[in-house]
Amino acid sequence: MDKKTVSNPTKPIAPPAGLQAIINQCLKIYPDQPNPLQVTTVVKYWLGGQDPLDYISMYRNDGNVELNIPPHWHYVTFGLSDLHGDGRVHACDDMDNPDQRSGMGFELTFRLVKKPITNSHGKQQEDLPPIWPANLLQQLARYVFSTGNRLCAGDNVPWRKSLDNSVSNIQHMLIAEDPQLHRILSPFGWVDFCQIVGVTEEELNQASWWKGTGVLSLLGKDPQTGGEWLITDMNRSQSVFELFPKTLNELKQNLEYDGSDLAGINADFMFKEIPKSHIKAEIDSKTINAQIQMKLLNDNIDAPLMKSESNDARFFEAMSCSNSLDKSAMSIIRSELMSQPKAIPLEGLELKIGPDYAKYLALAIKDRIRHGRHFTFKNDNLALTFVSESVTGDGVAVTKREPYALYGYWLQVLITDDIVSQMIESFKYLADPNEKFDLPLTFEYLDKNLSIIIDNLTQELPCGLE
Repeated sequence: MDKKTVSNPTKPIAPPAGLQAIINQCLKIYPDQPNPLQVTTVVKYWLGGQDPLDYISMYRNDGNVELNIPPHWHYVTFGLSDLHGDGRVHACDDMDNPDQRSGMGFELTFRLVKKPITNSHGKQQEDLPPIWPANLLQQLARYVFSTGNRLCAGDNVPWRKSLDNSVSNIQHMLIAEDPQLHRILSPFGWVDFCQIVGVTEEELNQASWWKGTGVLSLLGKDPQTGGEWLITDMNRSQSVFELFPKTLNELKQNLEYDGSDLAGINADFMFKEIPKSHIKAEIDSKTINAQIQMKLLNDNIDAPLMKSESNDARFFEAMSCSNSLDKSAMSIIRSELMSQPKAIPLEGLELKIGPDYAKYLALAIKDRIRHGRHFTFKNDNLALTFVSESVTGDGVAVTKREPYALYGYWLQVLITDDIVSQMIESFKYLADPNEKFDLPLTFEYLDKNLSIIIDNLTQELPCGLE
């Protein structure tokens, strides 16, 4: 009787090349965890699902006793970079370009301190990683996909609620470089690993006022605030400035010396032109907006929201906010996107800014203009940029002869060196939260034909010019 061997070998399907590249990088750190716990999407993004991340792996990290690094969970996303290389999620760019990024060019990571769990007999038992960080990372990914805005080290993320929906004081995030996962070159381009770091309200505010990387450096100095690997502890109740008061003095000294990295905020403001002889008729900024296709374009349109000054600082108010300033104003303007072929000079200017944003006038002049930089206020329809004399470039539409100009949807105001000290002195108490002032509050610079008013804004106030 003939015997036939019937074989039906099922060859394992190899992971997509982009996915495998990230797995290989993780295996260098976790060779004992080839199959980590994962959160996966039920309906993939390219099949109509709402969650862009294919997978979120959760690794057990034993820490480092010598570096005083505690055991923690290490979450790593898969899907912000191009995992497949076939266009199903990310557009296929020029594969011959060695400087090409893979997809968005980064994946997110998060480190959460492990809390020992004991059973009813007092014995420690193996715990499982919480799932809420995976949900948090998925929400961040949805923001990135919906806006096209990338994240980078130094960015800040105002969240305004506990990251785990508890009563924790850790209610916001900063972005750092992952200390163990470094840039890789996948078959579809390079991928960075951006680590989410949970922070308090005060830490976020100081990062916004000064710079994210500076606050991260302060957090990394002590295990109580994250340590060298910036591990988030949701039970931390005090900020680094409460735990170590001297750090706040250090920050203020650095701010005085280096200035702020914050280049702009969302804010309520309106303006009208003040000619030397009379006030011209005005139109609402919404009318201006109707004439202008508000696009943002530059050589790197999808750069991150908040970075160091050397890479164009930027911000966003909240993940759900649709009118955030994606790029520092000095680098986004291209004449082909403007409704006007050239800037329209204004003889004089009256600016009205909402009281909630008055403190940023002090920052704009003292910590930006004084250091030769620029600062932008942006509402739904217009951008207003204060420009120092030393700021130059193709996008600058103002000069000493014509210090005020409207360039499409972009209003520029040159702050000349001769009034910087005067403005710093005028605005200094605006940054003091304990200082109370009556509205309206008016600052006039008659020789400059410039008036700045702090007041509540109403819909009836016109904004613009003929």
